[in-house]
Amino acid sequence: MDSSGASVAGQAPTASTDLGSHRQLFIGGEWVASSVDATFEVISPATGNAVASVALGSRADIDRAVASARAAFDQDAWSSYGLERRLELLRRFKDLVAQDHERLAQLLTAEMGSPITQSRTIQATNPIKLMEYLLELAESYAFRSIRRHPTGTALVTREPVGVVGAIIPWNMPAHQAISKIFPALLVGCTVVLKPVPQTALDAFRLAELFAEAGFPPGVLSVVPAERDVSEYLVTHPGVDKVSFTGSTAAGRRIAELCGHDLRRVTLELGGKSAAVVLADADLDRTVDSLRMASFRNSGQICTLKTRILVPTSLHDGVVDRLVDLVGSMKVGDPADEDTQIGPMVTQAHRATVEALIAVGRREGASVVAGGGRPAGLDRGWYVSPTVFAHVDPRSTVAREEIFGPVVTVSTYENEEEAVRLANDSPYGLSGAVYTEDLERGARVASRIRSGVVELNGHPVGVAAPFGGFKDSGLGRENGPEGLSSYTELRSVGLPDGWAGEA
Repeated sequence: MDSSGASVAGQAPTASTDLGSHRQLFIGGEWVASSVDATFEVISPATGNAVASVALGSRADIDRAVASARAAFDQDAWSSYGLERRLELLRRFKDLVAQDHERLAQLLTAEMGSPITQSRTIQATNPIKLMEYLLELAESYAFRSIRRHPTGTALVTREPVGVVGAIIPWNMPAHQAISKIFPALLVGCTVVLKPVPQTALDAFRLAELFAEAGFPPGVLSVVPAERDVSEYLVTHPGVDKVSFTGSTAAGRRIAELCGHDLRRVTLELGGKSAAVVLADADLDRTVDSLRMASFRNSGQICTLKTRILVPTSLHDGVVDRLVDLVGSMKVGDPADEDTQIGPMVTQAHRATVEALIAVGRREGASVVAGGGRPAGLDRGWYVSPTVFAHVDPRSTVAREEIFGPVVTVSTYENEEEAVRLANDSPYGLSGAVYTEDLERGARVASRIRSGVVELNGHPVGVAAPFGGFKDSGLGRENGPEGLSSYTELRSVGLPDGWAGEA
């Protein structure tokens, strides 16, 4: 164990370099050289060693990708293939991804440090579940409907929005890629996917499977790029909609750029989600739920419940259990089947997490577990899972998204204060309520200003809309709402007595 009590795995071995290097981009259904012949070294977060390299795209490559997507939409009319033909290809792609599950999980662990058991059960599995759901939803989705009223009769159709620029983050890259690509293609859009270079290996693997499935040229392109090229994609006149997942700061910039051109945009941004523990909650079950609700993917998930709000009388009991919880979580090599906390994705990100922990100390919060680097892990970018107790809800660590294995515990005196504290945040992405009284729990959940609230740790699933209030974003993914976000509504006025079908 390290000084905080967390269980520590032995030093991670040197990661395998047999991950495959991608010296080409996937544009227009073909593997082509980057116009600038630039590459990016993929560094293992577990060791700090280079494990692969990927091609980087330029503005010229974005031009090529958008032109190809534009041609596939406007001229080759991917949207006019018909739903059944699109579904046939998407089913084939889904089956190939499912068959590739283990390889995809290994890539995700190697490139961003997700513990392998979580890469298998969450990172590589959730995209498959989402695809299965969307394929089923398509059978009943109202692409066309007739609306009758004394003022007129209309045929209302949902038309594909056009070319989509999809920009995804590093923390859940495969899931975020599928959550944008799949619904967009299903309704007839074409997509230019821009992954973060350090986690582009899985995106290129998805491109290989996409090509194997037999999609027509231009329907999907994959171009990893740095920030300036990403911004160029956002402003490209050939792009009809941008779908972005990432930080709130970057989201503000994208919203500004899209607003100038009245370009459609969906933004899934940051969070600082509260878990409200009510007085009657079963503390053992509550804290065990927080193992995944607060610490999965080593704390690098925007929906994690990182603000634990508890009645004053339960503070010490919750804190003691949290200390025991993090002490039971093995920290180390993400390829180890027993590891629950892996490294931060980059050295720079670890420095950010450590700097915020230092701010928490300076502002007077008590570090009761973790707070430093785990002993025995001299390579890689590890941070011990950290618990702050007696945290002022106005302090930095209680308000800023840390994006690491760090939680804060603050107290409240009554239900009104609990709700006020939960809502006292610029974010509104997720939240949780823990109680034995489910009716009361649902009532409290309805007062929390966030797009998702989990009762006693139960997830909402892929059929429910996902997105945030306030600074946590605009629009929704998943569910019918996520499918609709890639469509435009058209109304056609019909003669009185129209007897045709939708």
